[in-house]
Formats: sequence, C-alpha cells, structure tokens
Amino acid sequence: MGKRDELIEKYAEDLKEKCGMTPDMDLLTKVTIGCGPSIYDADASTVASSQEGELETVKNNFLIKKLGLSDGPELMSGIDKVIETYGKSERNKYRAVVYYLLVKHFGKESVYA
Repeated sequence: MGKRDELIEKYAEDLKEKCGMTPDMDLLTKVTIGCGPSIYDADASTVASSQEGELETVKNNFLIKKLGLSDGPELMSGIDKVIETYGKSERNKYRAVVYYLLVKHFGKESVYA
C-alpha cells in the first residue's frame, strides 16, 4: 500500500469517527488526488480553521475555482458548517476531508465524476 493509500485510509477513519459518516471511497480518493502534493506536506495537508485567511483561500481556490460555485455568503456558511461537522476543537482537520465534506455539502460530486 502506497503513501497516498495510507492517507486515504486515515481520512476515511476521520470521516467515520469524527464526522459520523460512511465515506464514499471513490469520491474520497478523487478529492484526495485533486489535492495534489499538498497531502504530503505537514502544514499544507491540514486546514487552519481558526485563521480567517485560510478559510478565504479554501473558499476562493476550492469552492469558486475548483467547484465552480458563485461567491456569496452561503460559501462561508458552508465552510463553517463543515468545520462544525469535523469538530471545531479537532486540531488536525485534514484538507482532503474538509474538501470532501464541502463537495458533499454543496452537492458537487459531479466535478469528480
């Protein structure tokens, strides 16, 4: 099993244990691949949800550019909801898991079809 597969397993565990959901492994794999090399970098692989700038980056680079959503207050509210689902006190919020939850929240699975 390669490093990426190990990370995908770890992300699936987070979705089950911390978010209380059974992950769609195919979608999780595609979202993880879409994160590129950032998943291997300790800093880039997580989302600092307490930093406003980081959440703006997630909104602009992922929700608007990648998922093709239009900017509006519902984007930040979606991010807040996802962070709430993951657990605000959870220190390591993996980027791939946050992105997966956002894809599900906004119903944009078709982007990864």
